[in-house]
Amino acid sequence: MQFLQNLIFGISLGSIYAIMALGYTMVYGIAKMLNFAHGDVIMVGSYIVFYAVASSGVNPLLGILLSVVICTLLGIVIEKIAYKPLRKVASLAVLITAIGVSYLLENVALLLFGADTKSFPDVLSLPSLKLAGGALTISGTAVLAIICCLVIMAALLLFIKKTKAGQAMLAVSEDREAAQLMGVNVNKTISLTFAIGSGLAAIAGVLLCSQYHSLNPYTGALPGIKAFTAAVFGGIGSVPGAFVGGLLLGIIEDLSSAYISTQLANAIVFAVLIVVLLVKPTGLFGKKIREKV
Repeated sequence: MQFLQNLIFGISLGSIYAIMALGYTMVYGIAKMLNFAHGDVIMVGSYIVFYAVASSGVNPLLGILLSVVICTLLGIVIEKIAYKPLRKVASLAVLITAIGVSYLLENVALLLFGADTKSFPDVLSLPSLKLAGGALTISGTAVLAIICCLVIMAALLLFIKKTKAGQAMLAVSEDREAAQLMGVNVNKTISLTFAIGSGLAAIAGVLLCSQYHSLNPYTGALPGIKAFTAAVFGGIGSVPGAFVGGLLLGIIEDLSSAYISTQLANAIVFAVLIVVLLVKPTGLFGKKIREKV
C-alpha cells in the first residue's frame, strides 16, 4: 500500500511538472527558443497568490485568476522586450538573454519580497481522499494536480487542433517563413504562445507551493529545470511528450526518494534523462528535424 501511496504522489508531482513543461515545449516548438525564465514566472505567480489570499484575504479562486492574468501579461512583456529583438540572431544569444531574464526576476523578487521562506497556505483547502478503508490517503492537492493536468492537456490539444490560432501555431512550428507567406501573423502567434505558457506557469506554481507549503524567490529555479528536463525527456516541441515526460519524471523522483535516497533523487532523475537521450536523442515523442542547407 505504501508503494501505491508513493506512486500516486509521484503522478501528482509529475502532473505539476507536465503543466510546467508545456511552457517550455510550446515556446521551443513554435519560436525555437528556450525560455529559461519560465521557472521564475512560476515563482512570480505563486507570490501573487500568496499576497492576494494569505495577506489580503482575497477569495482563493480570484487570487489564482489574478495570478494567471498577471503571469500571462508578464510572459507577453518578456517576449516583446527580451526575445522578439533576437529572433534572427544566434541561438546562444537568446539562451544568454533567457538566463539574464531569469536572474532579473529572481533579484527583483528578492528586493520586493525578501529572502525569507514563507509558509504557503493550502489556498483551496481540499479534503483528503481516503481509499481502502483509510489505508490509502491521497491529499486533495494531489488529486487536484492530476485533474488539472488532464483537463489542461485535453483543452490545449483541442485548442491546437480545432481553432485558427492553434492551427497558426502548428503552421509556425513547421515552417515560420511559409506560414508568414500564407498570411499567418507570426509575431502574434509567438506572443500567444508565451501568454499561454506563462498562464499555465501560474497554475503550476500554485499547485507546487500548495504541495510543499514553502515559497521564496528561488522556488521556481529547480522545478523549472526539472520541467525543462521533462520536456526534453518526452521530446521537446511535443505536447503529449511534455505530458508523458512530466509524469515519468515525477514518478522516478518520488520512488527514488522513497526507496533509494532523498539526497540522490535529483541525480537519479537526470541520470535517467541522460540514458534516454543516449538511446533516443530526440526524446520519447520527438521527431528528427532535417536542417536546410
